[in-house]
Amino acid sequence: MSDHGKVALVTGAGQGIGRAIALRLAKDGFAVAVVDFNAETANSVAQEINQSGGRAIAQLADVSDRDQVFAAVEAAKTQLGGFDVIVNNAGIAPTTLIEDITPDIVDRVYNINVKGVIWGIQAAIKAFKSLNHGGKIINACSQAGHVGNPELAIYSSSKFAVRGLTQTAARDLAPLGITVNAYCPGIVKTPMWEEIDRQVSKAAGKPVGYGTAEFAKNITLKRLSEPEDVAGCVSYLAGPDSDYMTGQSLLIDGGMVFN
Repeated sequence: MSDHGKVALVTGAGQGIGRAIALRLAKDGFAVAVVDFNAETANSVAQEINQSGGRAIAQLADVSDRDQVFAAVEAAKTQLGGFDVIVNNAGIAPTTLIEDITPDIVDRVYNINVKGVIWGIQAAIKAFKSLNHGGKIINACSQAGHVGNPELAIYSSSKFAVRGLTQTAARDLAPLGITVNAYCPGIVKTPMWEEIDRQVSKAAGKPVGYGTAEFAKNITLKRLSEPEDVAGCVSYLAGPDSDYMTGQSLLIDGGMVFN
């Protein structure tokens, strides 16, 4: 089991923010199911946790596939001996000029960023009910889910959808003892952001780094986020100190958006 007998599952945990979340939750005492569509990176993170004295398993899953998400949650529950927290972290963020949006782009982003969250919520509900207790559902939103970002129309709209899902699920699931919250990062130093920067910079006819510099102008704390900054917020949402919070989408963006 784990230090306190609780089990968490993190999707998209093979790299970036997901990896940082998985490592932090393991440090907090959770047994962790590391889920990713890349078996190599998932295994690497699980191995890192196990070698550090924690307990983790790696699960291969494409979150756009409902059956795969349900199978991953069931495996976590069975192999780790329980299920208490799901972090629906997996997501993609292609840049998209409005006039260049295609049906394929819409489907790909929404299948992962929105449907992936829905399937995770459903799978977690099933697991919590089977164990006769409540739990915590934590969704990846974004600063771009509070304010539309330029050249990220589909990504931003998908994250606005996650905020809506989080609020509605919180209302619907409260009678079951399930809380539902989200975390909203800004610019985080991850492979995903490097790709956004590359695309934005290229579209502007500028060298790599231009996109980051433009977005970073709006950060009050004047530094980019580390994945560990976001993991600290998720640690709070996964722990007992957030038991009286539900339906919220917490901004952890260095002060890009003020609500």
